[in-house]
Amino acid sequence: MLEYNKQNIAIFGYSGHAYVVIDALLENNMAIGGYFEQKEANINPYNLNYLGIEDEKTLKLLDQNSLVFPGIGSNSVRRKIIELFEKNNCNQFVLQHPKSIVSKSAKIEMSTLISAGAIINSFSKIGKGCIINTGAIIEHECKIDDYSHIAPGAVLAGNVKIGSESFIGANSVVKQGITIGNNVTIGAGSVVLKNVPNNETWVGNPAKRIK
Repeated sequence: MLEYNKQNIAIFGYSGHAYVVIDALLENNMAIGGYFEQKEANINPYNLNYLGIEDEKTLKLLDQNSLVFPGIGSNSVRRKIIELFEKNNCNQFVLQHPKSIVSKSAKIEMSTLISAGAIINSFSKIGKGCIINTGAIIEHECKIDDYSHIAPGAVLAGNVKIGSESFIGANSVVKQGITIGNNVTIGAGSVVLKNVPNNETWVGNPAKRIK
């Protein structure tokens, strides 16, 4: 398991997926300083401080030692937030839930979430800003590009390649050696037996393209 500096964390986004991120932070005994959002949340289940809107001006108000993490489920929006982090030299990190399993030979880039029950096996590579969601299994030598989301219970067999900003739906299965392109959506429960080109949506068992 990864070890963290217990600095204050600023969360970007505060609903839905952000709650999963916050739980993972709390399980790692990390201090949460507050959240950035377009407006202050009406519902505040964790009693967090509102830090301001998600822009460069308010980001500069953070202490230089603060850490930042995206709590946003949308791949495209999460990409924009991480680009903002990079532009402002923010302190990013990988968030691994303590009840996940990650091989020591796996490589994971910044602002990626590894949720509870997820397993990432030998020599897999996970890009920046990815979500490996609850109970997902990433087998040996898989490669997942930046800003993609592997949904709860999805299984990638060995040597699978996933392009950037793609979504692999809950409880779907991707056969060993398959390549899935950029900006692809695989529907929940699908079984992918063929390579999938960029910018397509596939569903079913076996999965087929939706026009």
